Amino acid sequence: RQMYHYGNFSQNFLWGVSSSAYQIEGAWREDGKGLSIWDKFTHTPGKISEHDTGDVACNSYNKMEDDIAALKKVKVSHYRFSISWPRILPDGTTKYINQAGLNYYKKLLDSLIAANIEPQVTLYHWDLPQALQDVGGWENETIIERFKEYADVLFENLGPKVKLWITFNEPFVITVLGHVQGAHAPGLNDRPDTLPYIVGHNIIKSHAEAWHVYNDKYRASQGGLVSITVNSDWAEPRNPYKQEDYEAARNVFYLGWWAHPIFNGDYSPLVKKSVLDQSLAGGLTKSRLPEFTPEEIKRINGTYDYFGLNHYCSVLAFPVDFGTTQHFEADSDRTWLETGSVWLRMTPFGLRRLLKFIKDEYRNPPIIITENGVSENGPVDLNDVHRKYYYEKYINQVLKAYLLDDVNIIGYTAWSLLDNLEWGVGYTERFGLFYVNRTDPDLPRTPKASVSFYSSIISCNGFPDPQAMSFFKSNLVISPQRKQKKKQAHFYLPHLVWVTLRPKLSRS
Repeated sequence: RQMYHYGNFSQNFLWGVSSSAYQIEGAWREDGKGLSIWDKFTHTPGKISEHDTGDVACNSYNKMEDDIAALKKVKVSHYRFSISWPRILPDGTTKYINQAGLNYYKKLLDSLIAANIEPQVTLYHWDLPQALQDVGGWENETIIERFKEYADVLFENLGPKVKLWITFNEPFVITVLGHVQGAHAPGLNDRPDTLPYIVGHNIIKSHAEAWHVYNDKYRASQGGLVSITVNSDWAEPRNPYKQEDYEAARNVFYLGWWAHPIFNGDYSPLVKKSVLDQSLAGGLTKSRLPEFTPEEIKRINGTYDYFGLNHYCSVLAFPVDFGTTQHFEADSDRTWLETGSVWLRMTPFGLRRLLKFIKDEYRNPPIIITENGVSENGPVDLNDVHRKYYYEKYINQVLKAYLLDDVNIIGYTAWSLLDNLEWGVGYTERFGLFYVNRTDPDLPRTPKASVSFYSSIISCNGFPDPQAMSFFKSNLVISPQRKQKKKQAHFYLPHLVWVTLRPKLSRS
């Protein structure tokens, strides 16, 4: 797993970088935008490190040209960003559509396309309109129709300019951090045994309805693709000599919670059994997990167009018997390199294993890595050697998966473009390729060393033989492997299930 590999990705490989609306836009009350649950949450004392908010964030709403210039400097072919639901529909419904919000995103899309950068747009990256939360949010089944209507507005108005859509970013985080731990908006933790399953059930049905809206009304004319992004660590047994640790790693099911219904129509037997066992152990007579009707199973099954994957690190799994929502815990190896986040240790080998697992289990679907990155904290150092190391090692593992394991990987997206608000930890942890100086009212974007490094990988479309590429001779210390012939990514849409591995509890 430590060996280095030379080679290139397919000529049509997608190279990108990511962001999300609440983390960068700011302008929280400008041009008719409504309040989101994160506006309320960050203004609640004690919720966010250093009392940080997204009121201004990176002010991307008013600094679009600066962000486009940053993207051009990185030389990406794609940019993943999200839409602020309350900026389009201030009260979450279609009673009033905020044209100023639509105009902002139309201008952003036009600017990206003019710069030869393809947009990948996320409908929901956690900033629910507060007006909808006031009537129950994701717990209230009416949210399904509200999300369907919201998606319809975006597809109709922005769809001609967008070829890649994501419905939800990391539903596990929405459900568990927001509705079990209370560490994310809306900050609920009063019903951890039941609420996450209700919320998750409604998210799955909301995703399916949005997919069908696009498929039925817009796909023929717009020709885009719609899917969902789920996050996953790679899990291995903490003690390779203990069978129960192997079982713990195998039974990490949280991605299957979402993916199995979407790709197969219903919750997996593993999820059903696990939740039932926990429910019975808690004194209940039936499972806390809601059931889909036969009609819902048919409606949900196959509502995907590609495999969106967020990955940051790996974990060592072992069994525990605590709580009512999980039967395992995760640890890390002390030899794994630390980062600016306590939950994130550098484990590049896990990404290749995860991609290989997807290929073997799910008939080699087209995969886009929609987030991958590393944090720093403390004093600012523009020579971010650790980030260069992270990208080098992780992307090389992706290359191995592509060339050596025949994984149908078609795109890679770095998190993130800018140092932005990292949710509960505020601005104390920085994932950006560009440093944002928050002591300067103009919030200038300054490239870190990782910008030129990542852009060079993009320009080379991988890792060519260093004897032929002076950049790699001067920047990398690696062991040659035999070169592999260049392949083309195969884009087909088989039915598949998601990886059943647990993500960490702090995400980008």
